[in-house]
Amino acid sequence: MKINRRRRIIKTFDLLDQPIKFNPFVFSRTFFMWALTGLVGGVIAGVYWIVLEHFTELLAHFHGWMVIPTMAVCGLLAGLVIHCMGDPGEIHLIVDNIRFNKGKLDPKNNPSMILSSLFCVASGGSLGPEAPLVQVTGSTGSWLGKVFRLKGEELRSLSIAGMASGFTALFGVPLGGSLFSLEILHHKHAVEYYKAIIPALVASCFSYVVFALIIHLGIGATWDLKAYHYTGVYDFAYAVAFGAVGTLFGWIFIFVVKFFKKIFEYRKFPIYIKTLTGGIILGIIAFYFPLTRYFGHNEINQLINGNFALNFLISILIFKILAIAITVTSGWRGGFIIPLFFVGTTLGLIIHQLFPSVDTTLAIVSCMAAINACVTRTPMSTTIILGTLTGFTYFVPILFASLTGYFLAPKIPFIGSQSEKLAEE
Repeated sequence: MKINRRRRIIKTFDLLDQPIKFNPFVFSRTFFMWALTGLVGGVIAGVYWIVLEHFTELLAHFHGWMVIPTMAVCGLLAGLVIHCMGDPGEIHLIVDNIRFNKGKLDPKNNPSMILSSLFCVASGGSLGPEAPLVQVTGSTGSWLGKVFRLKGEELRSLSIAGMASGFTALFGVPLGGSLFSLEILHHKHAVEYYKAIIPALVASCFSYVVFALIIHLGIGATWDLKAYHYTGVYDFAYAVAFGAVGTLFGWIFIFVVKFFKKIFEYRKFPIYIKTLTGGIILGIIAFYFPLTRYFGHNEINQLINGNFALNFLISILIFKILAIAITVTSGWRGGFIIPLFFVGTTLGLIIHQLFPSVDTTLAIVSCMAAINACVTRTPMSTTIILGTLTGFTYFVPILFASLTGYFLAPKIPFIGSQSEKLAEE
């Protein structure tokens, strides 16, 4: 009976692909597949976010010196989840599967990713929920593609649409999320993936609506930056200069990550020992510098609205970079985009402290854009996402800073699977 029902559904969808006498519109059955992917992605993201908020509130009661054992225990539990339920991998695995595995993302390790990332993000790790959501919703899109018996580019497009739906739900930027799901696949032949832009846009829009309904999301800027007023063509030069500073710290971040990666991989310890060790170190950093705890979604506003001394901001900048690097290399799960925005915000405030005549908002947004574009190589989506999250309506200075970060980025990418050598093999 189930097989017959599925056949009837597929036959009904096939009618939409018949000649124009039946369907005079552009949309076809694939539109409904993209929409369904977005709806499912939005539900997954909404439920994940609600659970994450409640879990974070529960663990936030452990502050002061208690933050150290709290993060240590959560690190241990996250490691045990990965050890027992399977390693869900990281962003480079998604990129590899999209490029070399015909777009097939295996959903079997989604429970491991969800549980481990909840422990890591909620306890105060310096990684956000964007990477887990992208992986889970992307693999869900891949699974839906198999259900509808899609193959080749159609299956790959649905997987990319799933990734876009997860990213969009968190950031609330359908166009930015769609472009990100394509740009993160960066290599010199990446243009081949842009045929997936419409599927990604459709899934993103449906995902955003569902996510907004679930968590009662409003429309507007997330971070409370002061209004920016254009003062002349020199603002573009300032944006490039600030972008160069942001790129410099992008390089520093990459080298710090490589340094800690060598330390954590020096001996082959079980994953739960690494995550426990990382939790202890992160707890100590969070004890002395509470503002470095968590991935920065709310902490960025604390930075912007606070009146912190220069020495304090420099300390926060240093220890936040260390915290992100340790979180990434010790086996904790999560994404580093919002934490990098936090680093960019701190850097912009430091520049303003050193040069008071500089527009604070322009300095912050330029540094945020450049450091993220340098590390992730996503200049277009970074520009759109930041314009939405900060309310910075002048896209061109952000684009200048993003392109500065992109073109001054290390030739060997931070996300190894973006390497051009791999693309040519």
